[in-house]
Amino acid sequence: MLRISELKLPLDHPPEDLPAAIAQRLGVAAHDLIRWSVWKRAHDARKKAAILKVYIVDVEVTGEAAVLARLADDPHVRPTPDTAYRPVAKAPPALPLRPVVIGAGPCGLFAGLILAEMGFRPIILDRGKVVRERAKDTWALWRRSELNPESNVQFGEGGAGTFSDGKLYSQIKDPRFLGRKVLTEFVEAGAPPEILTDAHPHIGTFRLVTMVEAMRAKIEALGGEYRFERRVTDIELSRGADGGPRLRGVHLHTGEFVEADHVVFAVGHSARDTFQTLYDRGVHFEAKPFSIGFRIEHPQSWIDRALFGPCAGHPDLGAAAYSLSHHARNGRTVYSFCMCPGGTVVAATSEPGRVVTNGMSQYSRNERNANSGFVVGISPADYPSEHPLAGIALQRELESRAFVAGGGDYFAPGQLVGDFLAGRPSAALGEVVPSYRPGVRPTDLAPLMPDYVIEAMREAIPVFGRKIARYDDAEALLTGVETRTSSPIRMTRGVDFQSLNVRGLYPAGEGAGYAGGILSAAVDGIKVGEAVAKEIGG
Repeated sequence: MLRISELKLPLDHPPEDLPAAIAQRLGVAAHDLIRWSVWKRAHDARKKAAILKVYIVDVEVTGEAAVLARLADDPHVRPTPDTAYRPVAKAPPALPLRPVVIGAGPCGLFAGLILAEMGFRPIILDRGKVVRERAKDTWALWRRSELNPESNVQFGEGGAGTFSDGKLYSQIKDPRFLGRKVLTEFVEAGAPPEILTDAHPHIGTFRLVTMVEAMRAKIEALGGEYRFERRVTDIELSRGADGGPRLRGVHLHTGEFVEADHVVFAVGHSARDTFQTLYDRGVHFEAKPFSIGFRIEHPQSWIDRALFGPCAGHPDLGAAAYSLSHHARNGRTVYSFCMCPGGTVVAATSEPGRVVTNGMSQYSRNERNANSGFVVGISPADYPSEHPLAGIALQRELESRAFVAGGGDYFAPGQLVGDFLAGRPSAALGEVVPSYRPGVRPTDLAPLMPDYVIEAMREAIPVFGRKIARYDDAEALLTGVETRTSSPIRMTRGVDFQSLNVRGLYPAGEGAGYAGGILSAAVDGIKVGEAVAKEIGG
């Protein structure tokens, strides 16, 4: 088959125009098209009055070799790549010890799935609860200011991505099309088939819940085993054949010891106590950059009109999303992060006495407001010390400030954009109704962040307002703080995906510093699962 990219048609084109455009691009008669299918579908809204649909299609055509030779200089017509997933190993008939996966988020889920599909019968441990019980605990924080430190937005089955926009795209290089494996498994588990063809697919929280349950059932049917409410409190090491430390198992807070010599640590970016334990045991860590800031909310209707113009509200476009970046005069980069069209700002803390925000959307993306992280990149040079875990200390300090500023009951501190730019506290909220629960209290956000962050943000807001009308509206709302943009640490690993200095320990996913978002974490889980399988199975 042939793959055609950059095939553009008007937004409201009739269905028959697509095969006609395919034939025209290939220079063949319509009857020479044997079959075709859409691989990806996007839109180009750079001209608001003439928004285009942009397709990537796979085509089977008569005389394919001749067509390809004739169009050899066309970079948008190429052979369709093989995207099928093929297992890399098979479990031996007798497994001395089953591999263990710590964490049931996207990374752990796919590491476990890959191992189960190859016959390794993994044990999957998670400190939190099954996804539906976890959802109840999460709502308890949002509705009643009751935090369960072990079951919340960060911890439990499905990981932090369960309470997010459910974005399923990434900028990672993926020559093996492992992302396709992830999306295919999600569809099998109940995700809308459109995620296979949308250029920027998302799922939303409610659908993620049922999908996670379906994938757990599949892993268990393949011989895998889940153990929830099991927090790792220590690891057991011995001296390996090479004279270096070798992992022999993990201790749990229940008093259990799980013997294992191949353990995937896919614990997420908020497992700070686990990071401390591993560091204390000598596992190699290094500090890495991340970003800090606030959430910004606007009515979704403002964003739709700014980006889609007269086409705002078109059913094929949905809620408009944006991506913004500005390099400030002080050298800092300010950018939008995890933009949630038609979504809500959510309480995302996992530790008592701290406030953290994040964004979440349902599949419909039909809530009143758009929200996005409004953040500034920082590096280890900005941390309070040169300790590898110093970024965590900074996160905790900022989150504690936000808790106090919000009133000490998990309400979040908020400020109108107009007041933020003018350098005065907000005394009341304005036109934008905050979506954060349990609630928002108006105040001054500037004391919550380092001065260089506030300086860069105040410079960036008017710049973004020139790109998106009303982004800098005085009534737009900032809510603080956003500190969990990515992990502030990296558990460095080698080309074999094992820790640099502890054999048998496989750092994985976002918490280990190797992913950012659902899709990239899931892909990393596949890679790490394969590495474990090849190490065990030979």
